[in-house]
Order: sequence, then C-alpha cells, then structure tokens
Amino acid sequence: MRRIWAEFRYAVTALPVALAGLVGVGVLLIPGLTLAVVLAGLPLLAAAADLAGWFAAVERRRQASLLGTRIETPPGPGPGGWLTARLKHGAGWRAVAFALLKPLTALLSFSAALLFWAVGVAELAYPIWRHIGGVTQVWAGFQLSDWPRSLLAAGAGVLLLACAPWAVRGTIALEGLLARALLTPTGADRLRHLERTRTQAVDDAAATLRRIERDLHDGAQARMVAVTMDLITAGQLLRDATQLDQARELLDLARQNAGAAVAELRDLAKGIHPPALDHGLDTALTTLATSRGGIPVEVSVTMPRRADRAAESILYFCAAELLANVFKHSHATRAAIEVRREPSVLVLRVHDNGCGGAATTPGGGLDGLANRLRPVDGRLIITSPPGGPTTAVVELPHRR
Repeated sequence: MRRIWAEFRYAVTALPVALAGLVGVGVLLIPGLTLAVVLAGLPLLAAAADLAGWFAAVERRRQASLLGTRIETPPGPGPGGWLTARLKHGAGWRAVAFALLKPLTALLSFSAALLFWAVGVAELAYPIWRHIGGVTQVWAGFQLSDWPRSLLAAGAGVLLLACAPWAVRGTIALEGLLARALLTPTGADRLRHLERTRTQAVDDAAATLRRIERDLHDGAQARMVAVTMDLITAGQLLRDATQLDQARELLDLARQNAGAAVAELRDLAKGIHPPALDHGLDTALTTLATSRGGIPVEVSVTMPRRADRAAESILYFCAAELLANVFKHSHATRAAIEVRREPSVLVLRVHDNGCGGAATTPGGGLDGLANRLRPVDGRLIITSPPGGPTTAVVELPHRR
C-alpha cells in the first residue's frame, strides 16, 4: 500500500514539476537560440543547460525518495570557463532534452492517476451520490437510474481502482525509461570522468608521498640524526672518567629522541593504515571516536558482512576528516557516525548539532575530500544550514 501511495504522489506531481521545468528552460532556450547567431545568446544557452541540470537533479531526488530508483549522476562540466564548460557539457544538453520531453510522459502519468483513481472513486460512489444528488449517468443512451443499474457504475469503479496501480506503474515505467536514457552518464561521460579522476588520483598520490617524505625528513629522520650525534658524543665522553655524568645525560637524551622517533613512525604508519581497521570498520570508528575528547560521539555500523579493505579504509579516513571538522569548527555538543550498506553503495553519515554553515568551497577541506572520492566514483553530500545541524553523507559504490 505504501508503494501504491508513493507512486500516486509521484504521478500527480510529475506534470506540475515537468511544466515548471519546461517553462524555465524554454524561457532561456528560445531567446538563446534566436540570438546565438550573433553570440549574444550563448550565455542564455549555458544558463538553460544549467537550469535543466538542476531540474534533472530534482527528478533524481523525486525518483529516489518516492520510487526507490537511483539514477546515477553524470560528471559535472569539465575544466574551463563557465560559458565554455557548460556549452561543451553533453550531460547538460541531455538534461535540456529531458526537460523538453518530460511533460509528455508526465501527462500520461497524471492522466492515468486522474482517470483510474479519481474516476474509479467517483464511479464506486455513484449509487450514493445518485441517491443524494439526484444525478443520473447515461452510458451510450443507457440510463443508470435505479439501484441495480447504478451498481454497474460501482462495479466499473471497482474495476478501475483494481487496475489503477498497474496503469500508473506502467506510465511511471515510461518516465523511468526516459530518465535513464537522458540523465545517466554515457560511455563518453565515464571516459572523460575517468581521465579527470585519474589525474586527480595521481596528483593525490604524489602529494601523499611528498607529505610522507616531508614528515620523515622533518620528524623521525631529524631525531635519528640527533640520536646518532648524541651517541657519538657520549662515546667520546665515556673515555674520560670525569665526564661520565655528561655522557649519561646524552644517553638519556638519545633514548628520548629514539622513543619520539618511534612514536612519530607509529603515527605515520597509522596515517597509512590504522591497525584498528584489521579488526573491522566498527572497531576502527569506535576507536577513532573515543580517541578524540571533547564531545560524545555515537557510532553505528550496520553491515551484514565486511566491505573490502579498500572501501573500509576510504570510509575510515573520510570519517576521520569529517569528525576533525566537527571538533574544530562546529561548536557541537554531540555527534554521530553511521555506516550502512545499501544495495549499490556504502553510506557513511556524520551528523552533529553544531552551528552549521559548512560548505564545499573551492580549495577547502571538504572540497578536497570530495575530489579524493571522485576517482572511486564516490560522492560527498553536505547539508548544513546556518544555525545547524550539519549532516555529511559519503556514498561509495561497492561490489556485491
């Protein structure tokens, strides 16, 4: 029954949403095409593609929330200026085509819902409102003027109501076909996305290696050099019986530097692969939450079986970075980390009751996190209105 009600809501709202998209895109598209010959219409065309992409995102959310259908989002515009990138963005122009064609399929869904549900209810109640209102139906010259005949209308109403879910579902299936044909990424989109994300992955790997090299050079390596120098000096002092106390001090200092170097190497190794992940993602996230003082963090991991090691590692480091943002910027009093497995994605959700206002600004930490997720087809969704609360969701595709 819940599915029938959700499909009915989708069908009756499809036409108003589609007409709004058609009008909005058409207002920009028609003058844009008219003025394109003198180049003045190109910004309007780019704006039409942008607006169509926004309506496409609305349709994806509608299908996901009401129908449980997840339509993959194509990659965004490529590098370049705002105008050039959008005029060359194939997914944007497919979204324009979707906005132009959507009213046709939406009209079918709306008509099916109106015909089968509304007319079905009206016919089913015909014996009552005929008796109360004195209105008589006529079917091909045949008057339904008495109770036995009015039951024919009620029977027709029952038949329409019985067929209504299947009729609406059939028209919605046509809408789904149109959406999958025009709103999902093509092979060319995936190839361009792969090229961009491969470059990002190579750059991120190079940056990680430089960071590790810098940490080793400035940290453990410098301490080990100090240990070596202290040991050499202590060895020279040990030859003189009058300088044994100084030698002992140098040996203690060398021991402290060696311990600090080992601790730094251990922290560096944790940054590459946290040992707690060997015991599972739930254990690792619980350790992460309890290792940071300040506010209580609730951890919930709901997965029937463990994900692959690479996915667990990605989710762990995403949770670590998002939780660090909570502690640094949110002024929250409590937070929660949730991980669950859905049919095609692993979902990480980090929620806090802080002041809100988080956004993926270019060059910022959240933007960097989103960029690091793209090479594995992951995505980051931030919901953070001013005043809070803040919810960050990471979606990561996984193999079943």
